[in-house]
Amino acid sequence: MFDLEIVVATQKYIKLHHNDADFSIENICHAIGYSRRQLDRLFHKFLQTTLYEYVNAIVLSKSAEKLITTVDNVLDVALDSHFTSHEGYTRSFAKRFSVTPDEYRKSPIAIPLYIGHPANHYYILKEGREMESTSICTVTPVNRPKRKLIFLPSKSATGYLSYCEEVGCDWEGLQNSIPEKFDTAAILELPDFLQEDGYSNIASGVDVPLDYNKPLPDGYKTAELPECTLLYFQSEPYDNPDDFGVYIGKVYKALENYNFERYGYKLANNIAPTFNFGAETDVGARIAVPVVRI
Repeated sequence: MFDLEIVVATQKYIKLHHNDADFSIENICHAIGYSRRQLDRLFHKFLQTTLYEYVNAIVLSKSAEKLITTVDNVLDVALDSHFTSHEGYTRSFAKRFSVTPDEYRKSPIAIPLYIGHPANHYYILKEGREMESTSICTVTPVNRPKRKLIFLPSKSATGYLSYCEEVGCDWEGLQNSIPEKFDTAAILELPDFLQEDGYSNIASGVDVPLDYNKPLPDGYKTAELPECTLLYFQSEPYDNPDDFGVYIGKVYKALENYNFERYGYKLANNIAPTFNFGAETDVGARIAVPVVRI
């Protein structure tokens, strides 16, 4: 699918160069060798957005991270994000996130940060890739206190792909925008006590401190989770971003073969969700399961 490869190449260019002083739509088109009209058509075909809208979502999301991780004033953040004025940046930020930059900096709330996953990953998940015969997977226990789960349930999803097809992809950026989270956003396999009638056991979510009480978008639910241990299964890092599904599969295989009782644990899927954190090239794939000591 040559058209898809062009979109992925454009996404890679944007990821590498969005901080450059001369970053612009014109320079993107020049680097890729396609006109803006051609790239708009391809982006709309595979990502249901235009090139400008994609770039705008990326730079605004990166700027939101700067607002809460740096002391740069809003004008400097705006200029670094390729806006020419404080006013223009504020309007664009508020239109996307329904909060102004100043308000967000003073009181960070969950906002739908745009992740910008490569467009071909959807097709890789649908087609699947064969696993290699050997792999390295580490297992690390992490103690969690009594806490709150923020989650977005689905009605019929059975896994990551069907979940995103049902609810969309904004959940990941929104949940990762919560500074108080214990870990990154994950696909969840819910315990029975969190699965309501008419919903599947697949959701997405993050766990946060028990006293977290900020507003959340419609559809989100919260629940208290007891103190427990999570066993983190983690693969080795990998080089090719397109192999993310392979490494998630490796971790699930390691989880399936793990002898919990030999190491003094028992699975406790009835007290907390299983967290599938996905995979990143620099850290590998990660899955966390709740356990109790025996």
